[in-house]
Amino acid sequence: MEGLKGDRGSSSPSSARVDALESLPPPHVIHDLLSVGVCGRCILRMFGVQGDLYSRQKLTPSTLWSINSESIVSNVTLEENGLFPQGPRSCSYFSREIEPPQDNCCVCLGILQLTFNHGKECFRSPGGGNPIDDFTVMLSEQIKKEGHQIGGFCLEISIPPVILANERAIWLYMKNKYESEDWFREKCPMDCISVKDALKISISGSLEKNLGVKFGMDSFRIRLIYAHFKTSVDLQTSLAKAQGTNRKKKEMVRHDAEEYNKDVKKECILQEKNESDTAIRRALNDLQDDVFCEHFILPPEKVKESCVLSTQYYRMPIYIGGRYLKFSRKVSQTRWIIDDERMGEASVEEILGSNILLVCKGDSYKFHAAGREDIDVRMLGSGRPFLVEVSNARSVPSSNDICEMAEKINASENRYIKVRNLKLIGSEAWSLMHEGEAEKQKQYAAVVWISRPLTEEDERKINSTENMEITQRTPIRVLHRRSPMDRKRMIHWMTAEKIAGSSQYFLLHLCTQAGTYIKEFVHGDFGRTHPNIGSILGCRAEILQLDVTDVKMDCFD
Repeated sequence: MEGLKGDRGSSSPSSARVDALESLPPPHVIHDLLSVGVCGRCILRMFGVQGDLYSRQKLTPSTLWSINSESIVSNVTLEENGLFPQGPRSCSYFSREIEPPQDNCCVCLGILQLTFNHGKECFRSPGGGNPIDDFTVMLSEQIKKEGHQIGGFCLEISIPPVILANERAIWLYMKNKYESEDWFREKCPMDCISVKDALKISISGSLEKNLGVKFGMDSFRIRLIYAHFKTSVDLQTSLAKAQGTNRKKKEMVRHDAEEYNKDVKKECILQEKNESDTAIRRALNDLQDDVFCEHFILPPEKVKESCVLSTQYYRMPIYIGGRYLKFSRKVSQTRWIIDDERMGEASVEEILGSNILLVCKGDSYKFHAAGREDIDVRMLGSGRPFLVEVSNARSVPSSNDICEMAEKINASENRYIKVRNLKLIGSEAWSLMHEGEAEKQKQYAAVVWISRPLTEEDERKINSTENMEITQRTPIRVLHRRSPMDRKRMIHWMTAEKIAGSSQYFLLHLCTQAGTYIKEFVHGDFGRTHPNIGSILGCRAEILQLDVTDVKMDCFD
């Protein structure tokens, strides 16, 4: 399990324990913090205590200092370091016989005590149970219930921004009360360990045990989203007063808060909004200490209501890509529905996406291709590069799974499409593919009709074309979905091949810059594309059939 910054990996357990306890304030201060409602883990983290103490199953007031007795170091040594208070007066601070009832922590709102509201029920470990294990067992069961197959996990935690205000309130409370004492001058709020990091250390080891996989950087994410309605509203109200906000805005805040309360899920969603949280953090940082003390309660009030916890288990998108060939002129590239009526017989997107999604057991998919072809254009040659982005895949397919997937697609009865080089690829292929869409070359073959017989001079003009720049105004047929503008494109080369038995038909082979509209380059689109085949040959030209024959992108081969 990973520790926090400054872990003393080379120290012995006993010396690490003593070093950790040396970070704590004197016993009377700890007793004071406990009495105002600060939990044991918040006391440890606010004073920068490092290491694995957070993962102890219980950190109640009576156990906070009993940690000392577990050290190999003698009690005499501990006493000399001021870490193990002796005598009846000192011991009374942490009497095991007097165990006050535990409210939710006034700083972390119960997050580090592993208490929260889930739906309409409050989760609290049964008496005598291990709160960390109980919590992680609940998470593990939910993950397994959703059918996730994982090889590791990463924790993402979202907390209410009011916790930052609570931490500041505690520090200012201690400053007002203990500023004259030597120990306080040695402490710095910047050493405080965040609630997020403390929670990760607390539960990651237990989660590893229950899930049977390691905690670290991984594509599978466990996201814990904590929200607390009452304190969040109070925070906004206090900030509004501190910033001199007018009464109308305050009433809007209260009205919004009432609306949020109608639906707990809304509250959790709002808590996720990073922009809002960032604005609150910035507003808190901008307040001077005297202004903060005037508008916030020092120390924070004890909290009875637990946070609302929303959990999300998801895998970062996985990408399966390769090249596809399309043999039918009645199959669109993407799903095409107009007025509830399907255009064409199928789509490449649906054929590939449905098969891949079935194997990956994901929530949804997105289809991405290196360029487009019209429904009546076949995709031949080596095929067009594509990616299928699968969201929240429960299963990452093996090489054998992908081979079986490709065989199933290629053996389809309709044989609309075929796939090549299908494989699991990294997200970097996304940028490579879009780079190829915009910058690479593509080759086409088209059957062209002209209004007069094709001459040898026409063939010479076409065959001698090399790196010819054309200007294409947005074609009429795509004006409904693309902004009107002129685009420069390059025709790298062209060749004309006569068709036996016909003088006005020929086969045009051409290689162009990606993004060139080939149909418009042939017929001119009422002069919107210039020059074009018609203007080059000085006659009317039409395209009858078009095939894409090659899309040059080596990274997909």
